[in-house]
Amino acid sequence: MGRIALFLGGFLLLASPAHAGLMDLLESLEAPLQESPELPPLPDEPGKGKNWIGTEIPKPDLPILVLAGHADSQRMAGSGTPGRAVGMGGAQPMQRGMTDELFWNLLTAKAVVAEGQRQGLNMRFYDPGIRTIRNADDPRTNWSVGREHVSKGGYAVEIHYDAYSPHGIGPGIIPAVLFGFSVMDEALADEFGAYPYDYRGMLGGPRRGVAMLEIGQLEGSLEAGLRNPSSRQRTLQRIARRVVRALQQGMVLANGPVEGTTLLKGTIPEPVLGPGEDISE
Repeated sequence: MGRIALFLGGFLLLASPAHAGLMDLLESLEAPLQESPELPPLPDEPGKGKNWIGTEIPKPDLPILVLAGHADSQRMAGSGTPGRAVGMGGAQPMQRGMTDELFWNLLTAKAVVAEGQRQGLNMRFYDPGIRTIRNADDPRTNWSVGREHVSKGGYAVEIHYDAYSPHGIGPGIIPAVLFGFSVMDEALADEFGAYPYDYRGMLGGPRRGVAMLEIGQLEGSLEAGLRNPSSRQRTLQRIARRVVRALQQGMVLANGPVEGTTLLKGTIPEPVLGPGEDISE
């Protein structure tokens, strides 16, 4: 099976090097992690919408940890989308050596932390500083640092941009699964929409307790707003304010009465992907 995956990955690399969903496809070919008794079971049928309820409360004395998706997985499977401008339009990447998604993930994560701190939230940003770490369990990776933080009672979220159409889905929170579903993810779902907890068989980040927030598909007015130097800062600030607003609401939920984590039974027919406000305006 491993040889088949490698062959298929190599064929796709030769056939369509700029394919938007290529890295995500290759990443999906990796063998799933072993089931853990700490993880909920996968549903009989893959979820098609929000099939979870976030009730777990992070410790208030620990900072919210913000990560940039794909910061440690460049030049390998799962390096992130190039965005439509590069993948289809022939534009040059924003920075050599990294995908455009990582470039924007880094700027967005830093903007979120800066805005959150400005509004009084206890937040910090982590960057491994090494762009290719092939062992996902290396202690320097986003996922390892995130898992350690969440194991102590904290909350960790990784910023992402989704692949462009027709390969991506759109904005939404992919909730952290290990250690229970968080009220912080519940609040982000209200703002951005939600993916099922078992999306793509349960991704590596959520399996380790790290939520993944898809800001939107890297195309159209969103991508244009980011790429245009005259609108870049304004676009990043609008995104950051939306994320911080949701995290503040999560803190409100954390201070209210909650019960233990409950899984919704069955599946929701259509994806629950909230529109929020237009971040490209």
